[in-house]
Amino acid sequence: MITSTHNSKVQLVRALLGRARERHEQNAFVIEGVRLVEEALAAGWTFRLVLHTPDLTGRAGELVRSLAAAGVDLEPVAENLMGSISETETPQGVLAVLEYKPLPVPRKLIFVLIPDAIRDPGNLGSLLRTAAAAGVQAVFLPPGTTDAIAPKVVRAGMGAHFRLPIHTLGWDEIRARVEGLRVYLAEMEGTVPYWQADFRVPLALVVGGEAEGASAQARGLANQQVVIPMPGKAESLNAAVAGAILLFEVTRHWMA
Repeated sequence: MITSTHNSKVQLVRALLGRARERHEQNAFVIEGVRLVEEALAAGWTFRLVLHTPDLTGRAGELVRSLAAAGVDLEPVAENLMGSISETETPQGVLAVLEYKPLPVPRKLIFVLIPDAIRDPGNLGSLLRTAAAAGVQAVFLPPGTTDAIAPKVVRAGMGAHFRLPIHTLGWDEIRARVEGLRVYLAEMEGTVPYWQADFRVPLALVVGGEAEGASAQARGLANQQVVIPMPGKAESLNAAVAGAILLFEVTRHWMA
């Protein structure tokens, strides 16, 4: 059983949790909790290792047995040590290091999300979760958007990473990938209310960050700017809420 903070596997987990550079150099990221580990296993993702507290029972215990049967490298960890490395308020006794290999982008795209300069991890994770639910085929993350495999993004995504192609790209590559799609930009100063936009696919939707709005590159990419009218006194919606409204409006159009 691992009991020391100096153990190499514990140090790897801490490095991956704390530094984006480490995650991308190692091509790996950390997930925590029974549900996320179950989803990663069911989706066939590659496990580099799993740390777990001893004597887990119920669903968590069954998960550890399934991981052992799959040949995953399992290491029991003292409960106090697990508590010190976990980033959740109530650790469930299991965390995993996964190899980061984004799902492939479909050859024919009709519904793409581009979160532009979304810097809040919770907002990005919520957007990814909503995108997966709304039927988005791929998410392209431009420069300036927070790390898609940061711990808070992964937790807020609630398994979206295992169901949705999420790729970090430069603007030139994004432009090439969305060629042939109509690109809509959600913008506070947009002139077209979103319910009047022709949201029939194929299209790409750009949702900008709350603080600074859309980047110049996003504006240059867009064919049309749309707005969510707010008759109340709120200054703005956060990106996750605005994205949810627009993504499901697209879904309504194509399912009508």
